[in-house]
Amino acid sequence: MNNREHALQRFNAVRKQTISIAAPLSEEDQCVQAMADTSPIKWHLGHTTWFFETVILSRFEKNHQTYDPKFLYHFNSYYESLGPRQPRTQRGLVTRPSNAEVRNYRQAIDEQMQHWILNAPEATWQQAFAYFELGLNHEQQHQELMLTDLKFMLYQHPFEEIYVRREPQEYRTELPQLSWLKHEGGVEQFGHGGNQFCFDNETPNHARMIYPHQLASRLLTCGEYLEFIEDGGYRTPTHWLSDGWAQIQESQNQMPLYWRHSDQEGWQVFTLHGFQTLNLNEPVVHLNYYEACAYAAWAGTRLPTEFELELALQESECLATPLSKPGVLHPTMAQQHGKAIDQGFGACWQWSTSAYEAYPKFQPFSGAVAEYNGKFMVGQQVLRGSSFATPAGHARASYRNFFPPAAQWQFTGLRLAKD
Repeated sequence: MNNREHALQRFNAVRKQTISIAAPLSEEDQCVQAMADTSPIKWHLGHTTWFFETVILSRFEKNHQTYDPKFLYHFNSYYESLGPRQPRTQRGLVTRPSNAEVRNYRQAIDEQMQHWILNAPEATWQQAFAYFELGLNHEQQHQELMLTDLKFMLYQHPFEEIYVRREPQEYRTELPQLSWLKHEGGVEQFGHGGNQFCFDNETPNHARMIYPHQLASRLLTCGEYLEFIEDGGYRTPTHWLSDGWAQIQESQNQMPLYWRHSDQEGWQVFTLHGFQTLNLNEPVVHLNYYEACAYAAWAGTRLPTEFELELALQESECLATPLSKPGVLHPTMAQQHGKAIDQGFGACWQWSTSAYEAYPKFQPFSGAVAEYNGKFMVGQQVLRGSSFATPAGHARASYRNFFPPAAQWQFTGLRLAKD
């Protein structure tokens, strides 16, 4: 199989997976923007198509004609150099194009991309290949975002709607004991150093001094976080960063997103399979950075830096496969893998104390996609690892996810550290 045929297979597989995520949803489900930070599923379908049309076909296909000029406005996300766009917070107000028109758009661009992959002149193919790789990885990022966004959308329903039914599963009930894995410190290498694809914010590979530290062998569990709640954690300001405490006072929140409690049913958590009894041994998920820091302060520990996490993830990178079984869209309990940290990948993203900033001598992608990552390097925290919803190819030690500290709707959790 030549490289073009392999590229075509990968392209078709990624595009098919995006459609499969949307398949269980109704037409109406796909039009809703449940809050300012999420996007309608219809928009995700259009935007990932817009990316291939705008970044590849418009630039590298000689006879390409824009599918619909209005779509350049509707489906641009944040690329200032590519023209005006619908404000992110108002994407749900745009009812047109219809879902059917967006699907037609995807099909038309898919057919053009399939032809281009196989028939572009070799010089053009070589010139465009990096953008093609970026397009595939960009769409896979949106696949995880689609699941987080549709979960928040379904959570708004008054009658406990579900995304997909959970297949009956049998799990061990014995939780591996938490242990502390030591690192002696020293000068270490960080960032992506290989020849495989990576995002620009993972580069360049560089050296940093790391101080002696210890990392928890597994992620924090729901049961451990419940102890913090029942000890008055949400009512004690000394545990909280100032902005986090202000947020708690304004929202009057007393538990993680998607948790609820009643005398009749006890503690429950909303999942993509609907509300379920809270499993105390599963990782706590949907914590924001403030909640993670507050728990660590209460426990007399701290959050790790992104570099402490990267070192540990390097040792467990061979385990970068989803932990949840087929049919389970929810993080499952730790498995205890020995000397490497458990749940490094495939459960939930792990907050770090590291602000999202450029590495020394950072160079962004070229062209329009120069805006891909670098412009967001302010006011956000780095997360490491991956979640159960992360495409497998994105589960690598150098991967840098990032979100504002107040974000809760992503699949974010906590691994403790101490000096």
